[in-house]
Amino acid sequence: MATTGGGDTQQQQQKQQHTTPQHKQTVLDLGKYIDKGVRVKLSGGREVEGILKGFDQLLNLVLDETKEYLRDVDDPLRITDETRNLGLIVTRGTSVMVVSPLDGLKEIENPFAVAPEEY
Repeated sequence: MATTGGGDTQQQQQKQQHTTPQHKQTVLDLGKYIDKGVRVKLSGGREVEGILKGFDQLLNLVLDETKEYLRDVDDPLRITDETRNLGLIVTRGTSVMVVSPLDGLKEIENPFAVAPEEY
């Protein structure tokens, strides 16, 4: 049985469409923060601050001159002003919860926090 050449090329094109990797687009545009200071909150409660040197579509981050904000010994949910230097680090994208630029960052009181009542 004879086949036409047109059908073969159509099948080849379909195979190429299925095999070419499609780049996953991220919601965040971290490119504008390259070589700028960022603060990153990680799952588990750790917070680090450093200069963003690189990232990928999975949100793996490379930070330089990084310092970690240590937790309060009495209250592990509270971050203190104490830091320790980590230097160059790579954070896995699955552990990144929040990325925020240092420029324009201002801490405010929680408007939804309820003061504990004394008994």
